[in-house]
Amino acid sequence: MIRVNRSISIDDSEISFEFIRSSGPGGQNVNKVATAARLRFDVDRSPSLPADVRERLRRVAGRRVGEDGVLTLLARRHRTQEANRRDAVLRLADLVRRACEKPRVRRETKPTAAARQRRLAAKRLRARTKDSRRSVRQSEE
Repeated sequence: MIRVNRSISIDDSEISFEFIRSSGPGGQNVNKVATAARLRFDVDRSPSLPADVRERLRRVAGRRVGEDGVLTLLARRHRTQEANRRDAVLRLADLVRRACEKPRVRRETKPTAAARQRRLAAKRLRARTKDSRRSVRQSEE
């Protein structure tokens, strides 16, 4: 059981692991032992996640969620299966935790009169600066 927060926990049966050979350092072991962990979690069919969290998780995870709705995480930082498995679970929990945060609603505001005056004053100053850089043309008589 993966405890994400007080209200959400993911059952171990919803997650599947596949161990594959990892690239990178590892000496003679690197070609023999499958230490990299590939975690698969079906976001669309998970009974543990509320619908709004499910939608946000798809957005937060980005390309890691395929068209079939399955989230895939590859963990290969460590040299042991157990450490990579733990890393993948922690990363999944972090993604779900981030998806639980409801985005703040933006309320439209109008600029204050003083802010409008400051903006226009800054524009006038900038225009004067640019005007002073122009070359002075000789009038043709």
